[in-house]
Amino acid sequence: MMRDYFNKLVQKYMEHRYPSVDRMRTDPNSYQQKMFASLLPDLTATEYGYRHFAKEIKNYSDFKAALPLIQYEDIASDIHRMMLGEKRILCKSNVRHFAKSSGTTNDRSKYIPLTKRYLFQNHIRGNWDAVTFVHHSNADSKIFSRKNLLMGGSLEPFAENKNVIVGDISAIMVNNIPPVGRPFYTPDFQTALIADWEKKIDLMAEICTKESVHILAGVPTWSMVLFDKILEKTGKDHMLEVWPEAIAYFHGGVSFEPYRNQFSKYFPGDNIDYYEVYNASEGFFGLQDIPGRDDMLLLSNNENFFEFNPLEDHLQNIDNCVRIDEVEQGRTYVLVVSNRSGLWRYVNGDTIQFTSITPPRIKIVGRTSQYINVFGEELMVSNTEKALQFCCKQLHCSIKEYTVAPSYLEKGKRGYHDWLIEFNTAPIDLYVFASMLDRQLQELNSDYAAKRFKDLALENLKLISLPKGTFDHWFRSRGKYGGQNKVPRLSNDRKLYEEILRFNTKETASLWK
Repeated sequence: MMRDYFNKLVQKYMEHRYPSVDRMRTDPNSYQQKMFASLLPDLTATEYGYRHFAKEIKNYSDFKAALPLIQYEDIASDIHRMMLGEKRILCKSNVRHFAKSSGTTNDRSKYIPLTKRYLFQNHIRGNWDAVTFVHHSNADSKIFSRKNLLMGGSLEPFAENKNVIVGDISAIMVNNIPPVGRPFYTPDFQTALIADWEKKIDLMAEICTKESVHILAGVPTWSMVLFDKILEKTGKDHMLEVWPEAIAYFHGGVSFEPYRNQFSKYFPGDNIDYYEVYNASEGFFGLQDIPGRDDMLLLSNNENFFEFNPLEDHLQNIDNCVRIDEVEQGRTYVLVVSNRSGLWRYVNGDTIQFTSITPPRIKIVGRTSQYINVFGEELMVSNTEKALQFCCKQLHCSIKEYTVAPSYLEKGKRGYHDWLIEFNTAPIDLYVFASMLDRQLQELNSDYAAKRFKDLALENLKLISLPKGTFDHWFRSRGKYGGQNKVPRLSNDRKLYEEILRFNTKETASLWK
């Protein structure tokens, strides 16, 4: 009874806040103008602003002229100083939490500063925006009279300063949910933040099956691991037999398309809506505001000032950034963000396209560099190059060309990465080479290591050694031999991989599985 009463109060609150959320559809430019003006005083109060003469910035043209476009490597040393306790380096406020994420060029992990204000006004507010849209689509929702599933990461003190906490953005958000909201989530927060994923999944399967789960959120790979464990424990045929009142699943971080068919087996029928969210370590930038769409509303009133640099200009190191009122539908842009949490004209590496201008809806169409992120592993070319270099040195072999593709998760099976390698000098034992390569990738990339932990989401990679000359012959068959033509190293689909395999069907290959 008390839960039902509380749910009605929250429904009233969401109805009250809906007009301001809806305004992001109709008048995003006014929100962005106000955000830009509010950020400048914070910039001038920082060492970074002093370096770039921020006090002389009067308008957007000055802002562009004074501040360069930056990537993580450009401010990594500043962030490290902040983590050691130095103040007013990149942001005005003190920072205790840093979101940990993989994918940088030089470091195993990157650490994104999160002020308390930014955490609540961006990440947690973004979750309220998402819930508001769900309620608007389903006025009879029981979000706060049933349970909502949590799949958080883990937290730990920073080794060089125990007063600083680092961890996945999901874990930081979970750890900062107010006590009044905690009874409406499952599992308990202590379980949700367990670092050992095998133990966490097992406990969640035990705890969450006893609850009436209404809304679910998580990365599809880990969600599927949990669902399989629950079905194994309960003997049920699908998840709606376990949670018949489930109405929505929020997903993000990786493309949902490879998993959509499998989720339709976990949740048969049309009882559940799927919502994509753009909740990166750097910020909660967008969300799918209407079920059934394949794009997301850009959150223009969420503590970020956005700029958009055309991809072709970014690739030539040209700053031709435009604001939200200047973008073109269908053009590919590199996303640039500025916020009072310490990111100033920061290129986060995502490429987007606007599917509409009013409302401002976007699709994430790729990254500024090659990568694989089907399972949330964020494997970068820099990772694979370093790992291959190490293995070749240790095993006295050399490589001419290679390409990598994902093998998707299926029920009862784990995903993995498929490698095609053409060696100049092959290793004596492909099994040893593949095992060493997998271990090195885990050393270089913490997200890959998390997905590989005890084979819960990813199995050891699989490797095919191609005969010498394969890639040259393949290029010739496509009329692209020589010149600047290069083999794409990493792909998020299997198109290239399968094409090369078909081309090589009459060749002799050594297969390790």
